[in-house]
Amino acid sequence: MLPLDEVTAAVRASWCRKTCDVSDLADWSPANPSRGQCGATALVVHDLFGGDLLLAEVLRPDGSRQGVHWWNRLPDGREVDLTREQFAPTEVVQQPRVVVRPEGLPRYGADQYLRLRAAVLTRLGWTTGTWIANAR
Repeated sequence: MLPLDEVTAAVRASWCRKTCDVSDLADWSPANPSRGQCGATALVVHDLFGGDLLLAEVLRPDGSRQGVHWWNRLPDGREVDLTREQFAPTEVVQQPRVVVRPEGLPRYGADQYLRLRAAVLTRLGWTTGTWIANAR
């Protein structure tokens, strides 16, 4: 299994506008590269480590919904949230629920996920065959 810090570095170095959720593109910038990256990032981490996908609503100070946030709970129980810093102090992540990952590509954000996965593979020096052999 890969060291988490190696995967973290590869994921963070791979974030860009093309891996950002389309609903967050207006807020994405090199100054806040994790903005809109949570869904694709959580799926890539899940591909590599397994565990649980966690999903929570994000609320504004007035209680209105800003959106949702995805992160991971690894099989050893550690929570890994590589994109938490994307939120302003006024955007509050609520309690998560575990979401079972459906088979195949995600219905929403598949292009962003595939781009991020390919970029992370490249940074880790893996081929697609290596990914399949070493994932989880």
